[in-house]
Amino acid sequence: MSEHKIVVGVDGSPMSAAALRWAVRQAELTGGAVHAVTAWSYLPVLDLGAVQSTAQEMAEAHRRAQAKFVDAVRVPGVPTRAEVVEGDPADVLLAAARDADLLVVGRHGHGRLVRALVGSVSAKCLRDATCPVVVLPAKAAEAEREVMGSLGYEAGPIV
Repeated sequence: MSEHKIVVGVDGSPMSAAALRWAVRQAELTGGAVHAVTAWSYLPVLDLGAVQSTAQEMAEAHRRAQAKFVDAVRVPGVPTRAEVVEGDPADVLLAAARDADLLVVGRHGHGRLVRALVGSVSAKCLRDATCPVVVLPAKAAEAEREVMGSLGYEAGPIV
């Protein structure tokens, strides 16, 4: 029998912490494995000191942050793999979930303007995924805020 594969979107937010914890618990119940995926885009921006970050530095920063994030919810006996991929978050998650049994994402609850400008990752995943999708509501993140604070994250996404 093959292992139940659960892909979960992780962006460093309290919402994604809730999604990751839910995915790990589900994997524990089903004997599955978790594949935590972080998507990021490199937009070269000069800061006030005119220092430009390179794509490689950005990718490494995301890997370090994701490792800390995933390690905090790791459960013995639940295989958990972490991956950082450059690209549009919805497209990256959909590609990772092509051979998955389940895709788990958090809903950030942005307003209409943000959704109109950048779209909704959860909506695109619901519409286009080839596997079942679990979208955790924004309220699920409330319990995660305390955990995130203890890890040194602010209440927003890493990116």
